[in-house]
Formats: sequence, C-alpha cells, structure tokens
Amino acid sequence: MAFADDLANRRNLDPAWVRQQVSQAQRIPTVVRLMAPAPRGTPKNWAAYRARFIEPVRLRAGQRFWENNRSALARAEAEFGVPASLIVGVIGVETLYGQHTGNFRVIDALTTLAFDFPTSHPRAAVRTEFFRSELEQYLSLTQRTGMDPQALRGSYAGAMGWPQFMPSSWARYAIDFDGDGQVDLFNSTTDAIGSVANYFKAFGWQTGQPTHFPVAFDAEKLDKDALLAPDILPTFSVTSFTAKGAVLEGAALQHPGPLALVELENGPAPRSYVAGTENFYVVTRYNWSSYYAMAVIELGETIQTLLEAR
Repeated sequence: MAFADDLANRRNLDPAWVRQQVSQAQRIPTVVRLMAPAPRGTPKNWAAYRARFIEPVRLRAGQRFWENNRSALARAEAEFGVPASLIVGVIGVETLYGQHTGNFRVIDALTTLAFDFPTSHPRAAVRTEFFRSELEQYLSLTQRTGMDPQALRGSYAGAMGWPQFMPSSWARYAIDFDGDGQVDLFNSTTDAIGSVANYFKAFGWQTGQPTHFPVAFDAEKLDKDALLAPDILPTFSVTSFTAKGAVLEGAALQHPGPLALVELENGPAPRSYVAGTENFYVVTRYNWSSYYAMAVIELGETIQTLLEAR
C-alpha cells in the first residue's frame, strides 16, 4: 500500500483507485517458479532451440499471417525500413501468431514479481525494481486508456498482446497503425505489426543492413577469447575482426560498420558462430538473447522463402 500511495502521488493518480487495483492482485507461485534461474550447468543448445520455432505448425501459421496482413507488412517495411520477415519472425516466436498470448492476469504477474521476485536469482534486486517500474507503467497505461487493469491477460512476466510488449514498451513504442484512434495489441494485427517495426526503428535499425554474416576461423591467427570478450556488442571493424582470426567472405568484407562474434552453443556438439552486425544487436533489444534473435531472423526468412517458392 505504501508503494501504491507513492505511485499515485508521482503519477498523479487517484490513491484510492491505485490501492484498489493493487489490493485485488493475487500472488501466483507459478510465476515465481517460472522466473527462477535455470540450474547451474544447464547446457544451451541452439539446434534444439531453433527446432522449437522453425517447425511445420509455426511455418504454416506464419505463411497465413503474412498473406492475411500483406499490405500492413509492406507499409510497415516502407515506413520504418524494417523487413517484413523480421516482423513476422518476432510475432511468430512470441505468440505463434496470436495463438499463445498468455493466460496470467497481468496485474497478478507484475505484482507477484514486483514484491516476491525469487531471491535465488543473481539479479534479484535489479529485477525487482524493473517489475515495480513495469507495474507502475501498467497502472498508468490502463488508467490513461480506460482498459480494465484486472481483466488483461499476458505472459508470466506481464508481457501483453500479439507482440508481447511489456507495459513500458507499450507506452513508448506501441502505435495506432490501423488508424482507428486507439492502440490495440490484443486484437489488431495491424497495430501489432506497426508497433514491432516502430520498436526496432527506435532502437536504431539500419535499413538494408544484414543482421549477420557467415564466419569461419583461421586456426593460426585465431584469438577467440578476444573476439568473444565484447559478447554480442558489435565492436570490431572488418580489419580488426579478421586480424584476430575470423574469416569473412563476399559482402561481409565490405561491411562498413562494426561486427561481433556471436557464439551459439549446441550442447555436446560443436558450437555455431556468426558475425553479428549492429542490426543483430538491435534484434536482441527485443529479447536479450542471441538464440532468440537467430530464431526470429531464421523463422521470418524461412517463411518468406516458402511464400516465394509457391
């Protein structure tokens, strides 16, 4: 209740209304369990992760989504410079084209994580503050738009709608792309498409730039530790990248911007690598995972290839 009163004061909201909304929230033990970190030593596996998303059901649904929303996707690509394939990839990975938008009450999920975030998490303090901020954004958003804060449903982390926007992302990046006077990420695929494109543009998407290039290694020159040190943040020029033993071909050698060595584990099998560009890094701003970014990119591109082959 102290949080509610402080929020109401800072956001100029009715304190009684904020208290009422927070008091009706329920603690959800499942949400706490799902947010707990994976056990230490759990191996990552890009091949297995990829197979969850580049599979027949999602590919068929993605083709239907693209065909049904072709004009909105083309308009978003023209206005924001973000490829239709990337937008289709994001919505496919996030919600299987609206089929799985989440069944947790958003108010319950956010309040649970704002006040009962698992202490076993290495970043518990930071994440607690994040979810308190998201709860604040959520109550402000619903009050401002007239949406019922007790009725909306989303993921166990409080993400909402076809593109799974957190409340802060909804407030900053969601747009009325269908021109009906309101932003609706639950029921308007056009708003979802425009909002995803706007999100990437806001994070610095560069039109026409690839997300990544193939990369091999020169064993004699290879300094993999140095190449991996910046993680996925593009840091190396083509010259410094290749000087440390990375081998590029074709268009990659003419890339004008910085590159990062992106490493993808494959369980016990050899690891996969790509040379990530600034646009690859932009994709990870949607979900801070190189595995997620590659799945989004490859799902959208595979769907596009299937449509073009018809």
